[in-house]
Amino acid sequence: MIDLLNNSNNQVTISKPLSISGIGLHTGLKVSMKLHPAEADYGIRFIRKDLTKNNIIKAIWSNVTNTKLSTTISNQSGASVSTIEHLMSALSGLHIDNIKIEIDGPEVPIMDGSSIKFVDLIDQTSTQDLNKKRKILKIKKNIKVKTNDSSVELKPNNQFSIDFEIDFPSKLVSKQSCQLQLVNGNYKTDIASARTFGFERDVDMLRSNGLALGGSLDNAVVVGENKILNSDGLRFKDEFVRHKILDSIGDLYLAGAPIQGYFLGIKSGHHLNNLLLRSLFADKNNYEYF
Repeated sequence: MIDLLNNSNNQVTISKPLSISGIGLHTGLKVSMKLHPAEADYGIRFIRKDLTKNNIIKAIWSNVTNTKLSTTISNQSGASVSTIEHLMSALSGLHIDNIKIEIDGPEVPIMDGSSIKFVDLIDQTSTQDLNKKRKILKIKKNIKVKTNDSSVELKPNNQFSIDFEIDFPSKLVSKQSCQLQLVNGNYKTDIASARTFGFERDVDMLRSNGLALGGSLDNAVVVGENKILNSDGLRFKDEFVRHKILDSIGDLYLAGAPIQGYFLGIKSGHHLNNLLLRSLFADKNNYEYF
């Protein structure tokens, strides 16, 4: 079974507006969002309510302008929204095709560092089927992007399957791999609550560069030299690689449609994910819609 379609195979939106607020991981700023239902073929769009004009930014691969420690999208006027990957991942995992996201700041709130708060929020309301068939992006050829010892690739497959490997110079993280076929709603149980992570040794450097200003043990797993600093420990024994899968699902949803294909990421991140989509769409022979 391809877990790309809802029961009717139609496009989906939410049935009523939803609100959520928190702080930005990198900016440290408080931000509020309101999610609104949207019509068929609207896609996913962010609207910066703190800006008075040119404030609509479509969540699509070609609008990605920064991939340093998060994914940022911008419009042609320079309005941007950063750290969109966890929300995008939740929308992908819950099969939401069309949604209008009003936001009053430059960064999506980090919540607990995973996508589970967004999943739970959307689960509070019913979804709504729209009167138009859902588009699926079928991978027809192998596409691979490589930088040094990091790589990402997409291959033809009969469903969306994801495989990821990480290797960090930390005995608490080290080498981990995880392979998942996203079927029967297992995004929610196997991926959504895996949190972003960082290393205690990097905190001062990040903050001196204006990053992770809102980071804390409430919204990230912090890895010390000899122990995990979070008092509640890990949610999965391989939470680190599961979070990289969560990120990749969000980045890949910027394709503009669910992908039918096999994704393999090795020691990669947001930058290579976006380069992969750019390579995919560079040649129409690489894909088809059905």
